[in-house]
Amino acid sequence: MNFFRDIGREMRKVSWPKRKELTSYTITVLVTVTFFALFFAVLDLGISELIRLILE
Repeated sequence: MNFFRDIGREMRKVSWPKRKELTSYTITVLVTVTFFALFFAVLDLGISELIRLILE
């Protein structure tokens, strides 16, 4: 029981982000993930084509 009480105390100490900060962080993460997904997709296509050209 003490464990759960301690969790409650610690959670009250947490500094939760405001709505504006949370929105900003979420947009930053989504843009970053999208950028890297596209980057690696293009890189993968390029390497695949290069391998196809070499093996033909």
